[in-house]
Amino acid sequence: MAKFDIIAATGCPTGIAHTFMAKEALEKAAAERGLTIKVETHGQVGVENELTKSEIAGAKAVVVAADKDVQAERFAGKPMVSVGVSKALSVEAAGKLIDRALAAKSDGTVAAAADVEDEVEEKESIGHVIYKHLMNGVSHMLVFVVAGGVLTAVSFLWGITSFDSTASDYNSFAAMLKIIGGIAMNLMVPVLSAYIAESIGKRPALVPGFVAGMIAIQGLPVNAETGMIDAGGAGVGFGFLGGIVGGFLAGYVILLLEKVFAGLPKNLDGLKAIFLYPLFSTAIVGLVMLGISGPMAAINTAMMDFLKGLSASGAVVLGLAIGCMCAFDMGGPVNKAAYVTGTAMLTEALAAGVGTDTYNFGTNFMAAVSAACIVPPLITTFAVVVGKKYFSQEDHDAGIVNLILGCTHITEGAIPFMTKNIWPVMPIMMLGSSIASILTIMFNVHDPAPHGGFLVLPVVENGPLWVLAILIGAVVGGILFVAFKKYDFEKNQKAAPAAKPVEAPKAAAVEAPKAEAADFVKVENVFVAEDFASRDEALSSFPTRPSRPVSPATPTPS
Repeated sequence: MAKFDIIAATGCPTGIAHTFMAKEALEKAAAERGLTIKVETHGQVGVENELTKSEIAGAKAVVVAADKDVQAERFAGKPMVSVGVSKALSVEAAGKLIDRALAAKSDGTVAAAADVEDEVEEKESIGHVIYKHLMNGVSHMLVFVVAGGVLTAVSFLWGITSFDSTASDYNSFAAMLKIIGGIAMNLMVPVLSAYIAESIGKRPALVPGFVAGMIAIQGLPVNAETGMIDAGGAGVGFGFLGGIVGGFLAGYVILLLEKVFAGLPKNLDGLKAIFLYPLFSTAIVGLVMLGISGPMAAINTAMMDFLKGLSASGAVVLGLAIGCMCAFDMGGPVNKAAYVTGTAMLTEALAAGVGTDTYNFGTNFMAAVSAACIVPPLITTFAVVVGKKYFSQEDHDAGIVNLILGCTHITEGAIPFMTKNIWPVMPIMMLGSSIASILTIMFNVHDPAPHGGFLVLPVVENGPLWVLAILIGAVVGGILFVAFKKYDFEKNQKAAPAAKPVEAPKAAAVEAPKAEAADFVKVENVFVAEDFASRDEALSSFPTRPSRPVSPATPTPS
């Protein structure tokens, strides 16, 4: 079994781009240091290049670059560095992580080393731990949102009310697509809650997590006539926000129960897993979730009202907020916050039904988010085509690929361009995305699909105007990006030497001795402070005796 100096695990919420960009950066950084490495990826298709127990045991150090649960407990006792995936996207950053991991002690603290960054606490911060658990839920939830949202949107191709058997445009196939899509969308919150809980409390936390998510979407049932709690009554759900709260609650209740039942005999472990944990955790979490349903519903309503109020302030304010958030870190925490908010708004919109104010606002909001996410990769495509001579061949090729990534709503393709020049590339991307979002809102575009980019154009209301908004944002951003690269290129050109240094003239009388010297002076034995382009240039730099008239009969001095 092969052994590796470094082992690593990478993972991002969507599992599309960051996961594999970090893998590539770590592999290149390890190669530069002459180290062997194996990187396990936790992408949307699952775990690939999985690490074995023997590979973990034989490794010198571990690097975890993930914003989701990668079962880091497997690496207990190994020198390890654990950071968010965005901290390992460049070769330079990945190299620093490898250096820190090799210099770390097995308890997770940093060893003193000259080539290691200033002392940094290697234990994960509370903020990153919370974010990692949250993103574990989001990564599992997104596929349900995408599948459900797109199927629901496709059902509208037969007509806005084609799912309604009493409507004139009714179509049974469209109705079935709407049913399937609706079921997938309704699973969004329970899956979010369950996998937040699973990230914290592992498998036992799935049961209370799912229950908490279901309570979040239905609320506390109350009988309309008696005003009393009634299993047959109706409640007010508190949706996406409730799912997050329920997930964390379920996960930490499991950790609490593990401590409570720690004193039980070892032979009762099976009883704990199959009976005690699910029973007590579900009861505790369920009662708490029902108890807080009223306040949580009020908070959820207030949050939605705030977003609608932001919209009332004008398209510029809302579009600017959406555009800046989506382009700020291109798939990172801020981008995900905007996107997840968009999907939450869209879920409520589809549940409210076509023609309602909730539907109109939610689908318009989603269209603005999608536009902002599509623009950054297209900015790079425009820039490498228009300003080709200012980019390396590698950047040019990446920019062409970004045309496909951008058109399919994958923002992360623009990250390598931004990491090379965060200023002013980040503001340029934010400006381009904001322009697209603002115009999308002003053009009254409605997108009932949460993902897919231009692939879902057939179901987008005012689709041509949506494309126009995106292109305007991409062109404005692209022009600014080319202008920056042109300025940077010309500045570097001026800084470069204008011409090669002119060699001093050499006296004819001393050329022969130097030629003879070449026969017995070995240049590898000559050590000088300067760098020379050739052996002759090095030898010519030494002072020589004044030349004397040399007659043909006089031997040449040596």
